This record gives sequence, structure tokens and C-alpha cells, in this order.
Amino acid sequence: MASFAAEYGRVLELPVDGEMRRFDIDDPDLPDWVDDNVLTSGDYPYDERMDRDAYNDQLRALQEQLVLLQSHIGQSGERIIAVFEGRDAAGKGGTISRFRQYLNPRNARAVALPKPSDRERGQWYFQRYVDHFPTESEIIAFDRSWYNRGGVEPVMGFCTPEQHTAFLGDAPNFERIIVDEGIHFFKFWLNIGRETQLKRFHDRRHSTLKHWKLSDIDIVGMHKWDDYTRARNRMIAATHTRHAPWTVVRFNDKRRGRIEVLRHILTAIPFEGRDMALIGEPDPRIVGEGLEMLDD
Repeated sequence: MASFAAEYGRVLELPVDGEMRRFDIDDPDLPDWVDDNVLTSGDYPYDERMDRDAYNDQLRALQEQLVLLQSHIGQSGERIIAVFEGRDAAGKGGTISRFRQYLNPRNARAVALPKPSDRERGQWYFQRYVDHFPTESEIIAFDRSWYNRGGVEPVMGFCTPEQHTAFLGDAPNFERIIVDEGIHFFKFWLNIGRETQLKRFHDRRHSTLKHWKLSDIDIVGMHKWDDYTRARNRMIAATHTRHAPWTVVRFNDKRRGRIEVLRHILTAIPFEGRDMALIGEPDPRIVGEGLEMLDD
């Protein structure tokens, strides 16, 4: 990975308000223009973050409903798969953490697979993900998934164009099998603006607790923003289906985004004790389906 950092460096020149601005990931002082634009980047519809107390109250109510949902599927044997995708630093891991925070970990697992082994590279592409699918009464959250081949792999040159094209044709059929099997299946794209990503990378770079989260692949990704955008748009256009739609959540404000993810799952699955007044109505400015919700 050292060659990536050597080739691309850690200084970016980005267009902001019609002029080029420099950003150095190693500079401990965050440039004002990043901080000023972080929440509203990508035409985010709110100027301020959700109030912390309101967030904590809503999150607690939704997590209590998730505990009831888990009790329900424990009795019914139903299964849930939730796929979380998005750019680096979009908020996937933190959302999965809040989703699982009060669930019984024996039946609610997070799956974040490393790069494939030599054996796995010789398998059917979807095979290593199927190995982690839920048995009865289980909830599985994928922190990245088979959609690596829809975004990261083609942009970084980790697969061939032919493999990428084949994947885009195969994924809807693969997901049809999941749905026909009776599994509750969710696909979330967590969408962030460029300035938001830069700030989160900067925070990671200078955090004593989170610096391990920033890899050389992430550094390369900052230079390939437009390539990732094109790959993402092609991926969602090809794999957004009636049986397995993409739910897009605008995530510049993690608090609003997390609330909408939990709300969406709880709304989709009936269960005993479900309180729709507590769950609330989705915010159409934050959550929607397909390409029309992508604004960057």
C-alpha cells in the first residue's frame, strides 16, 4: 500500500465555490473552508445537526423497538440481512453499532470481511458472503458486501471490466434468490458530500483512537472521487430493483442518518408491540430510493 501514498500523496486540490483549494490530510489544523462546508456539502438539506438530546431520545425509542423486533423474529424464525454501503467514512460502522447496541449478539452479527484469500479468489464471487448468511431468527449486518465489486474493485483495478460488468448483471438475480428465500433484505447507501468525507478523514488522521481507520486506500479514494461517483451511479442504476431496492440515506449529519436507517427497518417488518407513533415518519429530505436521492 505504500506505493499508493507515494503516487497520490496526501495533499488535494479541490474545486470549492469556483476556485481550487488545497487540503493537506496531515495538517493538524482543519482549513476553515472544510469546516464551513462540511454539513451542507452535496446540497445537504439542513444547516445544523440534529439536536443531541432529541437524537438520544429518538435513538433510545427506536432501539427499544429493535429489541421487540428481535424478540419477534426469535419466535417466528424470520431472518434479516442489512447491507451497508457508501464511500469511505460515510458512517457504516457507527450505524451498525447503534443498530446492534442492545440486541442479543448471539443472534445479531456484524460481518466485515477482509480482502479475499487465495482460496476465496478461486470461488464463485458471491460464495464467501453466502457463508455468513443468517440461519433462523438471525440478523446479519454487512459492513460492505458483495458490492465491493460494484465500486471499490473496478475503481482501484482489483477486478477486470468484464468481471465488473458480469457482477452488475448477476447481482439482481442473486438478490432475487435471497428475497424468494423469505429473508428480509435491506440495501442502504449512506451518502456524504466531499467536504464531509475530508473532515472525517482529517479527524481520523489526528485521533489517537481512530487513526487506524485511515488507510492508504482511503487516501487514494480521495483523489478518485469522480471515479467512485461514476461507479456508484452505474451500480445503483443496474441493481436498484423492485425486489431489492437501494435505500439512499443522506449522511452528512450522522444523527439524522442513523435515525432514518433504524426507522426504515422497523417500518418494513410488522412485529408484536410495534409502535408507529414512536417510530415516526421518514424524512423525505434525508431518505429515499434510487438515483434521485444522489445529489453529488
